[in-house]
Amino acid sequence: MSEPGDRELIDRGLPHRVLRDYYPTEARRRAFLDRIFDETAVDYDRIEKLIGFGTGSWYRRQALLRAGLAPGMSVVDVGIGTGLVAREVARIVGDASLITGVDPSAGMMDNAKLPAGVRLLQGKAESIPLADGCADFVTMGFALRHIGSLPAAFAEFRRVLKPGGRVLILELTRPQTRAAQWLLKAYMRGVVPAIARLTSRHGNTPMIWRYYWDTIEACIAPAEVMTMLGQAGLESARRHVEVGIFSEYTARRPAQ
Repeated sequence: MSEPGDRELIDRGLPHRVLRDYYPTEARRRAFLDRIFDETAVDYDRIEKLIGFGTGSWYRRQALLRAGLAPGMSVVDVGIGTGLVAREVARIVGDASLITGVDPSAGMMDNAKLPAGVRLLQGKAESIPLADGCADFVTMGFALRHIGSLPAAFAEFRRVLKPGGRVLILELTRPQTRAAQWLLKAYMRGVVPAIARLTSRHGNTPMIWRYYWDTIEACIAPAEVMTMLGQAGLESARRHVEVGIFSEYTARRPAQ
């Protein structure tokens, strides 16, 4: 079977093509992700802190504030993982019981370091196990590339938001220049796995960081992400970029 081109990826709502170094078909991708995230969750926070030079918490907090998160808002954190975004959400909203985290990986949630009161639910972005209109704000941190259907996920974001509610999607995207792409690829696919080999507890941890770069390199263009947000009924879709690679997609559910 031939690989899907960019147009077919977009038509099918996929974030990127099949990556055969890791799984043979799109149908097998979910099983691969479930296994690899469960296995490597124990190392995730340690590696993230090392490769981000300790700046990740500060960046996430600033991105949340730029997107309009404020005290007292109820938040659904999709792809909560080990809680890196949710911890910053709790600092801003002021009450951890206002946060519900959703993730398909039980291993990631088992390793989450969260303030008391955060509710955790196992589930996927494409079928969030929550009622309609239950949140003021939906967040998703660096998980867009792991979704099976972007249109389905974005429709779910709209469904769980209250009228006027906001969404923030944090994601790594390819730099615009070839030199910057080469440098980031060398770092993410070479340096980071080397750090992981020296510091991780699970043998697959270096591989998942190589996989992250490969999904970044293969991901659909930011303009298509914003188009899909609009097609899902979310308005005012925008993208803010920090240091050329950190994309912050924002949109809102119409007030009426």
